[in-house]
Amino acid sequence: MPTKVVLIPGDGIGAEISQAVQQILKAAGADIEWIPAEAGQKAYEEQGNPLPEKTVELIDQHKLVLKGPLATPVGSGFRSVNVSLRQKFDLFANIRPAKSLPGVDSHFTHVDLVTFRENTQGLYIGQERYVNDEKSHAESIAVVTREASDRIIRAAFEYAVQKGRKKVTLVHKANILKLTTGLFLEVGRDVAKDFPDIEFNDMIVDNCAMQMVLRPEQFDIIVTTNLFGDILSDLASGLVGGLGVTGSANMGKTHAMFEAVHGSAPDIVGRNIANPTALLFSAIMLLEHLEQFEVAERIREAVNKVLINKKVCTPDLGGRGSTQSYADAVCDEIKQKMK
Repeated sequence: MPTKVVLIPGDGIGAEISQAVQQILKAAGADIEWIPAEAGQKAYEEQGNPLPEKTVELIDQHKLVLKGPLATPVGSGFRSVNVSLRQKFDLFANIRPAKSLPGVDSHFTHVDLVTFRENTQGLYIGQERYVNDEKSHAESIAVVTREASDRIIRAAFEYAVQKGRKKVTLVHKANILKLTTGLFLEVGRDVAKDFPDIEFNDMIVDNCAMQMVLRPEQFDIIVTTNLFGDILSDLASGLVGGLGVTGSANMGKTHAMFEAVHGSAPDIVGRNIANPTALLFSAIMLLEHLEQFEVAERIREAVNKVLINKKVCTPDLGGRGSTQSYADAVCDEIKQKMK
């Protein structure tokens, strides 16, 4: 019986890349039944709510989501739906692999790291206020708890054991933020004692950012707080070609959401040139979560071959093709492999 997964195509190019991903997963034999749902700017314009209650109910019922990019107003308007979903379903672990890919232009060729970002606390809890009536002074509260720190750090170590990785680097700013990230570091050192076979070190965030662009091969798994993780995971994507070629998972105890973290690219909507790779890699993470490992590997191998073929790749990948030619080429590679 197919596993039911809620599909939120998203805004802008979301519909185009979601269709391409569905086509590829079907060709690869993924055992999934898609349950369509709406969220984001389009839902706000049509229903007056960027996260309709019907969508929340579907996610709560089926526990699994594949989500395209959602538009979020800058400076005003509704809060990020991505943040709301993470908090609503306690999706505490944001997992972002970044790996060098064949045919993708980058300054580095041997990057293979995974960022674990605490997803529910830090500065992203939205506790902000103006201090005076003139609105000339604003402040924001960051929250870090021992429980939330333990579960994200422990998740990073458990992932290392499961995937055969060797090292976890905890990133902090405990020299300045002594209580919040200091607590995170303290918990990390305690958790590391439970995993003696995994190498552990810690690094101040600004040094980490510098080290990532000097010698990214020194990193295996990075685990950090919400704001630092948001920044460093994007930096990691930049090391391998950008947000268009990296997937993402948001994991909780009972629910999981897999998403493309790039923008909705309204300037290219309808032009058939949107790159579906990031959403496709997110879907591969979904398949692995469902233990459909052969299907996931089938797609990954096909993508690695297609990325070299600039005739069919989208322009952002240096190609002369389209969304459809890319999807068709991946499907053709899969079909040849399955013969």
